[in-house]
Amino acid sequence: MAIEGPLKELGIHDVFQLLDVSRKTGVLRITSKIRQNQGTVYFDGGAVVYAEIQSNPHRLGELLVRTGKVGEADLSRAREIQQRGDRRRLGQILVEMGVITERELERQVRQQIEEVVFEMMGWQEGYFSFIEGPLPAFAGDGAVRLPTEALLMEGARRIDEWSRIESKIPHLDMVPALPPAEAASEGLLDLLPSEWEVLAAIDGERSIRGIAALLGRTEFDVAKIVFGLSTAGIVMLAERRRAVGGDLAQFQDVGELVRQGASALAAKDLEGARAAAQAAVDRNAHDPAAQVLLGRIALAERREAEAEEHFRRALRLDAMLVDAHRLLGQAVALQGRFAEAVEWWQRWLQLGAGSPDRSAQVDRIQEAVHAAQTLEMLLRGFHD
Repeated sequence: MAIEGPLKELGIHDVFQLLDVSRKTGVLRITSKIRQNQGTVYFDGGAVVYAEIQSNPHRLGELLVRTGKVGEADLSRAREIQQRGDRRRLGQILVEMGVITERELERQVRQQIEEVVFEMMGWQEGYFSFIEGPLPAFAGDGAVRLPTEALLMEGARRIDEWSRIESKIPHLDMVPALPPAEAASEGLLDLLPSEWEVLAAIDGERSIRGIAALLGRTEFDVAKIVFGLSTAGIVMLAERRRAVGGDLAQFQDVGELVRQGASALAAKDLEGARAAAQAAVDRNAHDPAAQVLLGRIALAERREAEAEEHFRRALRLDAMLVDAHRLLGQAVALQGRFAEAVEWWQRWLQLGAGSPDRSAQVDRIQEAVHAAQTLEMLLRGFHD
């Protein structure tokens, strides 16, 4: 049985409620052309058991390494076991290896599912399609089951709470810092373990987004804790600042700062380029061109995962930012995800390859697409 239609006629909340009430088992796909994005949610008897989104894959292995739960060597061993034909999910293999506990694995998987679902709940346009039927093995192992009604209630609560948090935290690049000693309040701090964990990660340099990545916690949870600490006077909040050269002080326009940064990058002045890009972000954290510049700088510094994050952020801000598609393809290809790279390059070819100023790049990208497809096919052959 298939259920499908545009979101403007039946919203995401209504779709989830329908699948919950009818206790459906199957796969829900939601596609947004404006966002160039697609999310997939797996239902088992009306409960959500797995979710993934194209723009932010939330790869479990990378998350576990980043938060210090798993070492790179252990993750490599687990992936080798998979490549030798083990069909179990990566997390299950790590549990059997004794690298991570079942409880911690469930917490991380639950967090992944929630973040994907909560992001998709904000979509007002697009097209949904639900196909009823048995789930694939990786989604139907029963490790985590989230009641749909609870997810909907939490999503609504988050929307309300975000409106309150935004009064102090307008964006996630705000930097929390401890107040000067003379301004600090006296007395004992009575904090929850999660609040102590966030407080210990505050160094006056990391943004709220950076703290969330460091701790492996959701950005919402960290923002909520920082909001509480700020309201209590325990921390101060400031816009992210970087030391900016005197030549940049004269530029107030974000576009001019981006142009200055691009010129510095072309001259291989990475420090100057990053200073200009960060100054642009300080003036407007939601400028997509500044995010693209930061991504290009990260590519030049061989930090492909960071570059990918900036390019994805730019496309969330402006889905028609043509060059971001090409650059995102480059970033994921350098991380070995060739099939995904081909998708982004083909989008670039469709969107903007006909422009005269891009004609010189078309042949190179077409060659890259062919090479990536060939390599992906060869690697898949090794796994068979």
